[in-house]
Amino acid sequence: MVRVMIADDHALVRDGLRQILERAGKFEVVAEAADGAQVLSLVRDCSPQVMLLDLSMPGRSGLELIRLLRDEQPALRILVLTMHAEAQYIVRAFQAGAAGYLTKESAANEVVAAISQVANGSTYVSPAIAGKLATSLRDQHGEAPHLHLSDRELEVYRRLVLGESLTAIAAALCVSAKTVSTYKMRLMEKMDMSSEAALVRYALHHHLFGEDEDF
Repeated sequence: MVRVMIADDHALVRDGLRQILERAGKFEVVAEAADGAQVLSLVRDCSPQVMLLDLSMPGRSGLELIRLLRDEQPALRILVLTMHAEAQYIVRAFQAGAAGYLTKESAANEVVAAISQVANGSTYVSPAIAGKLATSLRDQHGEAPHLHLSDRELEVYRRLVLGESLTAIAAALCVSAKTVSTYKMRLMEKMDMSSEAALVRYALHHHLFGEDEDF
């Protein structure tokens, strides 16, 4: 039995995934986490072999968690399962150390196949994800400004584009509003933009953030 941990802030998603894995008959769900802090504590206690990880949870972002877990739990295989289908998230997830990447539009049998594959030490990439990876790697030669943002700056950028206030972003990321202001200042400097309107226009032009996201 493959020991699996599910990390997603939506209870319905966790319940659905648990049912899928239980029906498959070869997985044991050893823990469920609803935020970044729970991920770090439970993974130490339950020693899963594979983690199904959403990128957007309260507290630490999924990208930050991947980097932390790869350092602390190098044997853990991390399979991203998220609503983010944009190329920059896919690339960053693999650069951080993810073993596979799926969107939440994936069929149940693909989720089962992906977990089995990463548990065996392989990397899982669907044809659609592979295509976006190839396109992104080709485009990186242009050194677009958003490629220089840190993972946390990218998350603040995404939330600003979605119209969230600094206080709302601070609450979601479990940091102070002053810290969010600092991230905003840094990302605007890196993007060489002086207004949020310019940030929004850039994001729309470059298709940085999908419209059908899970907030």
